[in-house]
Amino acid sequence: MQGLMQDWPLRIGRIIDHAARYHGGRPVVSREPGGIARTTWSGVHEGARKLAQALRRLGVRPGEVVGAMAWNTARHVEIWYGVPGAGAVLHSLNPRLSAEQLTYVIGHAEDRWIFVDEDVAPALAALELPGVRGFIVLGDRAACQRSGLANALAYEELVGGEDGDAGWEPVDERAACGICYTSGTTGQPKGVVYSHRSNVLHAMAMIQPDMLGLSCRDTMMPVVPLFHANGWSCGYSAPMAGSAMVLPGRNLDPASLYEMLEQGVTVSAAVPTVWLPLLKHLAETGQKLPHLERVVIGGSSCPRAVIEAFQIDYGVQVIHAWGMTETSPLGTLCSFKPEVAALPDELRIETQLKVGHPPFTVDLALADDDGARLPWDGETAGRLMVRGPGVVRRYLKDEAIAVDGEGWFDTGDAANIDALGYVRITDRLKDLIKSGGEWISSIELENAALAHRGVFEAAAVAMPHAKWGERPVLVVVPREGATVEPSEVMDVLRPHFASWQLPDDVLVVDEIPHTATGKISKLTLRQKLRDQGYTLPDSRG
Repeated sequence: MQGLMQDWPLRIGRIIDHAARYHGGRPVVSREPGGIARTTWSGVHEGARKLAQALRRLGVRPGEVVGAMAWNTARHVEIWYGVPGAGAVLHSLNPRLSAEQLTYVIGHAEDRWIFVDEDVAPALAALELPGVRGFIVLGDRAACQRSGLANALAYEELVGGEDGDAGWEPVDERAACGICYTSGTTGQPKGVVYSHRSNVLHAMAMIQPDMLGLSCRDTMMPVVPLFHANGWSCGYSAPMAGSAMVLPGRNLDPASLYEMLEQGVTVSAAVPTVWLPLLKHLAETGQKLPHLERVVIGGSSCPRAVIEAFQIDYGVQVIHAWGMTETSPLGTLCSFKPEVAALPDELRIETQLKVGHPPFTVDLALADDDGARLPWDGETAGRLMVRGPGVVRRYLKDEAIAVDGEGWFDTGDAANIDALGYVRITDRLKDLIKSGGEWISSIELENAALAHRGVFEAAAVAMPHAKWGERPVLVVVPREGATVEPSEVMDVLRPHFASWQLPDDVLVVDEIPHTATGKISKLTLRQKLRDQGYTLPDSRG
């Protein structure tokens, strides 16, 4: 016997429809180039429908890819719904990528049009993008003219002539909805393609009480960029719950963030490197956080001092989180189960140093290098494996399946899990470097350094950094008879990497330790640097 219920496809257009119909008057406040702008979920809904209509008039067909390189604003949220609403696929572009990386991901995804904020337009104007038909500058005609982009349209004029009555494209719920690229593996960035269904299910999981715990009584401010790892689902979760939203734009300095937090924000989300300067600013100015109730911190390990400062000094609950682009992205959040809530304050903070437990729709496992399952005893570390409807199965244009025969995806993280299901990330696998919530590939740095004719061997390793968590150090061995200057190596690297991906230091040494099989032993190298008392240049007294 089959069920006799309605077939209700899980398309993301239904999220913004719901927000407009049942929470239409809830404010959406954003910092735009001209100042703080205010709209509502009804206004965002109307703008998104007009945009979907305009894209059809431009000839954008269902399944085509449309890029967006923009900061967190109401216009950007309209794009999140308008592009998939036209049946197209939204490719979120990170303006912090190098020119080489941007050219690659735009070409690989086959972007046909690109939405762009005026201030980051020069980065696109400098690229050769033969597959892109044109650009849409997020502003009026004057902003479009200032952008320096050829074949550019003004967003306000594009949507201004539409009535928004055409409705959403009735694509299958499993159709592609969005693309984010990750540099979390070796080689070129890989495209993770989200479906309408996966985004809706992920957002439903995230608004649960033991996750983000969003309701229509909240005001959410995603400091994490919407182009970073699916925006941590904030662009879907907030309107689904009917939460108001505050969008900080590009200005993330402490004073600017505080001004936006004062718009009544109760929930926010960002990496630790955003919160550290804000806490310093609060301590110096004596300002308080009267509205903020909880902050979600992920991207990299949250320092204990940040948890204590928020909770003890300002009464703001910290929710430590873990995820990745391949998991849509949130996989675990550290809310308190009854056994943890009953603990003394000191022990609860110890638990908060873990990244928490998963919601329904996320399944976890620990495995050794041979795939055998490991116990959840809070001590045994293994490969963190994950599966669920919001977890990648295959990368864009990659013939190989990214999961094993049982559907488990290897996250590349080493972790242990305790008996209550709380995860602690213990190490990085594959020698990746995670700085300020962003992955940096050690192999990419090494391969680029070897382009220097005097470099015989190179190894990039992570060293601890008080602000960014980790920063890369590049260690090179010169060829026999050659002289290598660190500045020369940096000159070789610069054309291929964004500034934040470059190593903080280049060390020239006589030899790099190797394993018995002849491979570079980065574990031994890191330990050797520590034993020598090495510290990063900006950490020295």
